[in-house]
Amino acid sequence: MLMNHARSVRRILSTKVAVSVVCQRTFATGKAKKGSKGVGPSDALKASTLSKEVKASTVVGANILKDGTDPKILPNSKYPDWLCQLIDKRPALSELRRKNVDTLLYEDLKRYVKLDNRAKIKENNSLKAKN
Repeated sequence: MLMNHARSVRRILSTKVAVSVVCQRTFATGKAKKGSKGVGPSDALKASTLSKEVKASTVVGANILKDGTDPKILPNSKYPDWLCQLIDKRPALSELRRKNVDTLLYEDLKRYVKLDNRAKIKENNSLKAKN
């Protein structure tokens, strides 16, 4: 009975190994020419064919439709106010720790609590890992 169990486990393990070997991803590489070494002129980055005016007036690569065109860049007054706030950098934990907690804005206080809890969790995990 024990031998049958061992054989079945061995069969399962061998099929898992076979499946993992068959299902491995491989990456195709181009055939190298004889005598070629390293990157040739054909492999170099190609210069953009778009003019500077087109790059400055459209969002190149933002088109998601098959038959569509890239959207034009509008003046800042056409976009909502909250969009510009996405670019603003948020303060790091060390910077928030230097400030007085009583004077922090609600968003900054929320960020401080979140980052402080994350730092405490990382510290506890590193202490547990060392023991």
